[in-house]
Amino acid sequence: MGAKKSHRWGVVVALGAAAAVIATAPTASAGQPAAEPAGTAQDCNTVRTNWTATAQPHAAPEGLLNAYSNTGKGWTGADSTYSVPLSGGRTAWIFSDTFLGPVNPDGSRPTTTPFINNSFVIQSGGTLKTVTGGTATNPTALVPPPSNGWYWVGAAQTSGAGRNLDVVALRFERTGTGQWDWHWASNYLARFDSKTLKLRSLEPLPSAANVQWSGWLLRDSGYTYIYGVEDLGSAKYDHVARVRGDDLTAKPWEYWTGSGWSADETASARVLEGVANEHSVTRWGDGYVLVTHDTTELFSKRVLGYFSCSPTGPFVKPVELYQTPETGATGSYGNANIITYNSHDHPDLRRGNTLLVSYNVNSLDANTDLYADVSIYRPRFVGVTLTAAP
Repeated sequence: MGAKKSHRWGVVVALGAAAAVIATAPTASAGQPAAEPAGTAQDCNTVRTNWTATAQPHAAPEGLLNAYSNTGKGWTGADSTYSVPLSGGRTAWIFSDTFLGPVNPDGSRPTTTPFINNSFVIQSGGTLKTVTGGTATNPTALVPPPSNGWYWVGAAQTSGAGRNLDVVALRFERTGTGQWDWHWASNYLARFDSKTLKLRSLEPLPSAANVQWSGWLLRDSGYTYIYGVEDLGSAKYDHVARVRGDDLTAKPWEYWTGSGWSADETASARVLEGVANEHSVTRWGDGYVLVTHDTTELFSKRVLGYFSCSPTGPFVKPVELYQTPETGATGSYGNANIITYNSHDHPDLRRGNTLLVSYNVNSLDANTDLYADVSIYRPRFVGVTLTAAP
């Protein structure tokens, strides 16, 4: 991949909502919207409560990442922004399309700056370190690209008593030479040694239902729940699968049908419309909260929270958690091309009843804006405190 940034789903999918020539529906799709099944009545305090949200922008570790980026000595910007706690008090920050240093004195990027499709930043206290493949003089993606495409990364967790760092990777393939001649092909699990951060294996995951199973991983009651998005361009639907234990490759997956579990991936039901490709489902009180960018609106600045008594939904009572100030012509950059996307929670970094929500910032004119101003293409963090309405 050359230095120029020419593709990213956050940009492409948003464009696809406005121009059907960019994103087309798959030839087959997973299940239809699921009705609330018998036996899963929404009777828990989390759903009964009417929640209000108070947001505090620029939450940690935003400042730490910005300062590190400004040094130009490694990672200088990326998206996806998943986090996983590792041994020794470390945190792995997991990113997709990544710019590396240097940074010019005026805050711009050289057009020759390295650009790779996935990377890690390892945080240990106030110290950050960039991890890539390749060498210091020729860095490459941690998950090596296939000959005709690349991998973007998504949700991650540890497995094997913490020995493994498991990252869901989405394989995209080129179909021609044009800017938009590419498509999602299949899901994989990239397994890294959690200490050395070396790639151990890359194994295929279920991919038969046109669902990108990379949105979120939730450990709950002896299972890992896997959240994936059926991405039709202008419409996106959340799906849920699960596997017993913490190894996504050791046992068969089961898929939520809307009334029970099935071994058939194509029986997977749509549990919520309007989610982003990257979102989160985490425990909240005696239930769950789903955090997502609102993809029912084109180039939306709205971050929403939905609530449920079950990890399979229904997810109800949406609450606006935040409006991203960077978005669009009236945003903080005064640039109509600036978009925000893929917000989600970081439950291991929460403080009390305050969610730590990250989101990504990008430009529809990436090859101009992301080189002119290094500050654009970095994650933002917001502390969102949820309280019961009087």
